[in-house]
Amino acid sequence: MQIIDLRERSLTPAEMLAAVPRAAAARAEALAAATEIVAAVRDRGEEALRDQAERFDAVTGHDIRVPAAHLDEALAAVDPEVRAALEVAIERVRRASGAQVPEPRITEIGPGARIEQRWQPVGRVGVYIPGGKAPLASSVVMNVVPAQVAGVTRIALASPPQQSAGGRVHPTILAAAALLGIDEVYAIGGAGAIGAFAYGVDAIGLDPVDVISGPGNNYVASAKRVVAGVVGTDSEAGATEILVVADAHADPRLIAADLVSQAEHDEQASAVLVTDSPGLADRVAVAVADAAERTAHTARVGAALAGPQSAIVLVDDRDTAVAFSNAYAPEHLELHLEDARNAASRFTSAGAVFVGDQTPVSLGDYMAGSNHVLPTGGQARYAPGLGAYTFLRPQQVISYDHDALATVRDGIVALAEAELLPAHGDAVQARFATPA
Repeated sequence: MQIIDLRERSLTPAEMLAAVPRAAAARAEALAAATEIVAAVRDRGEEALRDQAERFDAVTGHDIRVPAAHLDEALAAVDPEVRAALEVAIERVRRASGAQVPEPRITEIGPGARIEQRWQPVGRVGVYIPGGKAPLASSVVMNVVPAQVAGVTRIALASPPQQSAGGRVHPTILAAAALLGIDEVYAIGGAGAIGAFAYGVDAIGLDPVDVISGPGNNYVASAKRVVAGVVGTDSEAGATEILVVADAHADPRLIAADLVSQAEHDEQASAVLVTDSPGLADRVAVAVADAAERTAHTARVGAALAGPQSAIVLVDDRDTAVAFSNAYAPEHLELHLEDARNAASRFTSAGAVFVGDQTPVSLGDYMAGSNHVLPTGGQARYAPGLGAYTFLRPQQVISYDHDALATVRDGIVALAEAELLPAHGDAVQARFATPA
């Protein structure tokens, strides 16, 4: 891992942002590729999807629309322990998501004047579930449950066809979908799936959706950017990120384990440590190298750790660590600090914050009850992670009677005249005119 030394430097906010390690070239490449892939699906539909399946997944002749029998077979065959774990995760995420649905509220502005705030679910959602390097059955739970809690009644799911499964979607992903009652599933991977959800594919019975959600690599995240405005999306949950902020009291072994756990997702994954302890930095570097050699996905982890997006960052003090973290705005932030609970409030920009060394990101990935679909690429500075609110549209329902309108009649007319929009005022005055 590279070393970024920010000690004895006074950085402006812009300079701090510039110091954040990012794989900018990889993201630019992904956007260009995703633009072409989405356009092909929009223009050529099923033909493009089959071409992409052959090119990216080495699969031909498969069922793009997953037959119901595949779902039934997958649920019947799933390991009982895995099924039990999925059921626990479903229950926990359902409870946490329920807290994200606001109750309708009515505000009485005055006699006869009221505004109702209500939250309407979107009509149709498309959920993307990665299935290449890691078949993320847990992501089925993280996406489908909040949509169901929000009240969405039409949910479609897409995941890549697997060459090793004869062109079927990974069976554990199918089992998770079946557990949640999802019966509209497509064997479509990557950016092509995002394009298919956005524009629909008549030949396979796939109608366009209103909102697309789900994690993926940088190509999936970029595809969401391409279709923005055509369809709503969650945040661009691209290649995973972990930022660990640690002090001299932290355990280098645990930090190394957590950095490697996220690096195993993808060669583009980001793993960053920020510390004011040079001694801890040295110990973590050794521990990471050892853990990377022993893990199952050694080559993938090594590529991620050696990339420009991963680093050990040395800072002078806690204040600089906080400033760096908030500029980075990581997907996952772990606080390995002696006073982690008290310090957590200062770390304001992160997809999710894991407080203390007994709260690893892996907990949030599976069983915490929080959602693991989170913004990447610095978007946590302004965008939330996935939740029930992702699938809700706030609406204002306004109701004034004649007397209530009369109380603001003159003000409306005055403002309309000031803005050179007299017909606005006329529309109000018409309600007080005597019929001819």
